[in-house]
Amino acid sequence: MQIRSLLVVTALMGAMVVMDTGCRTKAGGWRLPWQDDVSTLSNGVEIAEPTVATDVAMVTDEMGAPVTGARFEDALNKVQGLNFAPVYFAFDSYMIPPTELPKVQAVADHLKQNMDHVLIVEGNTDERGSNEYNLSLGENRAQTVRNAIIGMGVMGDRIQTRSFGEEKPAVQGAGEEAWRMNRRDEFSIYQK
Repeated sequence: MQIRSLLVVTALMGAMVVMDTGCRTKAGGWRLPWQDDVSTLSNGVEIAEPTVATDVAMVTDEMGAPVTGARFEDALNKVQGLNFAPVYFAFDSYMIPPTELPKVQAVADHLKQNMDHVLIVEGNTDERGSNEYNLSLGENRAQTVRNAIIGMGVMGDRIQTRSFGEEKPAVQGAGEEAWRMNRRDEFSIYQK
């Protein structure tokens, strides 16, 4: 009987340890394994772990019929002469540094003031890492900025993302100065 009680107590303690186990979030906090990783930015905007976007803006053809799944660059005209500052990231990170948030806010403010404009967030990386890793990191960077802009009040169907990985460097060469300039998100604005 004592062995059975000891086994039951051991099993219960094991279950409690498993239930109490948390996972480290990207922002340095803790969460339970079944909870989403939500990071709070310095301006109070909460952004969830990046996920692939499933909402695509409604684009219509010349007759007004909806074109589903349309890429903005394939169906709309790019707005010329409108440039936003790139958002730069730390090495191997897709979290928006607090110093870069005003740049993201400027894009969100523009979109809120120009309802006929839509956005493509283009994620880029430096040359280090495999091509597959860099494409994934670029997509995570673009999705993080997309989620932040949505959190600032812009509808998600007005924002698409692209990852170019290391394929479109802003600065040629190796070394920290070039790498720092290549770890970025850029913005392309299109008009409906």
